Amino acid sequence: MRVKKHRGSDLGWKSYDANNKVWFQAKISLYDFSALECTNDQIAKQLKKVLKNAVRLNSEFLSKWNGFNVETRLDFPLEWGLGSSATLIHLIAEWADVNPLLLHFKVSNGSGYDVACAGAEQPLVYQLEEDRVIYNEIDWNPNFKDQLYFVYLNRKQSSDKALEYYAKNGTGRKTLAKSITALTDEIISVKSVKDFSRILTEHESLVSKSLNLSPIGKEMFPDFWGATKSLGAWGGDFLLAVSDRPEEETRAYFKGKEYNTVLKYQDLFSHYDAAVPAE
Repeated sequence: MRVKKHRGSDLGWKSYDANNKVWFQAKISLYDFSALECTNDQIAKQLKKVLKNAVRLNSEFLSKWNGFNVETRLDFPLEWGLGSSATLIHLIAEWADVNPLLLHFKVSNGSGYDVACAGAEQPLVYQLEEDRVIYNEIDWNPNFKDQLYFVYLNRKQSSDKALEYYAKNGTGRKTLAKSITALTDEIISVKSVKDFSRILTEHESLVSKSLNLSPIGKEMFPDFWGATKSLGAWGGDFLLAVSDRPEEETRAYFKGKEYNTVLKYQDLFSHYDAAVPAE
């Protein structure tokens, strides 16, 4: 995200995709953050909500009545998701000089894990308790990372809708949280791909039972030879697949089922892009 002052009294907003094309554009009032012009009403309403709550957390933010032009740029296809909404909250929080998680909890019902990830430079473990959040960056660099693949499932899932479903249908939450915490502790210190696969399978089974939904891997890829785990909202956007077979064979399997976007671990985690501060 890049922010520049201008002589006007409004907030100009342009969001660019990975092909440098504008996918959202708006002119926003600095009086009440309503959209004077916009290309998508739903996005404009969400942006208003985030900006308004950022001001509530820091009354000095946007209080000088000079205008700004804001540009955001994706470095991956828009339809992938990959926590872009959480990243935007984190970037606006940095601009407003407020705590990103405080801003998140003002505008969302999610755990905040993805917002914490947006500001992290390493993998992290995250725990949400009743009255506090605990998270720490860890050194997780498994020797089997070349066997990890991320498969795009050709559909965009809504995190908000997934949270609504869990709130209505999730069962045994305290027991589930305790079991998943134990599995997380195992993953942190896991040494072999065999143990990692076992943990993923157990994790997927626990969540599927709580939601009363079939594991996505079993439903979509019943003949896949390795472990699979749904990522993000249940059933999308990506699937983590663990394969001990050659890369060519693994890609061919998913391509044969018309899933052509298969990313390796290092394709996604090879770099870290920091926010560009306001000028």
